[in-house]
Amino acid sequence: MELIVTPSALSCFKEEWGIGDGETIRVFVRYVSGGEVPFAFGLTRDTPHDAAVTTVADSLTFYMESKDVWFLDGKSLKIDAQGEEIVFHFA
Repeated sequence: MELIVTPSALSCFKEEWGIGDGETIRVFVRYVSGGEVPFAFGLTRDTPHDAAVTTVADSLTFYMESKDVWFLDGKSLKIDAQGEEIVFHFA
């Protein structure tokens, strides 16, 4: 179980989102609907409190708190970009 951040995602975070070197990004699980997949990933600048998974990519730190890793179900998460949009894939 790990977080994988692609070069295109890093470019998007820095160029489109204005995230600078040394910043910390939390990947979290949020409720989005009562449909087939009621949960999705979200992103925010934050400080780790109980990080279960952490990765550093090009001077940015990405992490998930222990209360959110249940959604990974033991899989790794690939954070990528399609244009200006961040997308998530289980790896």
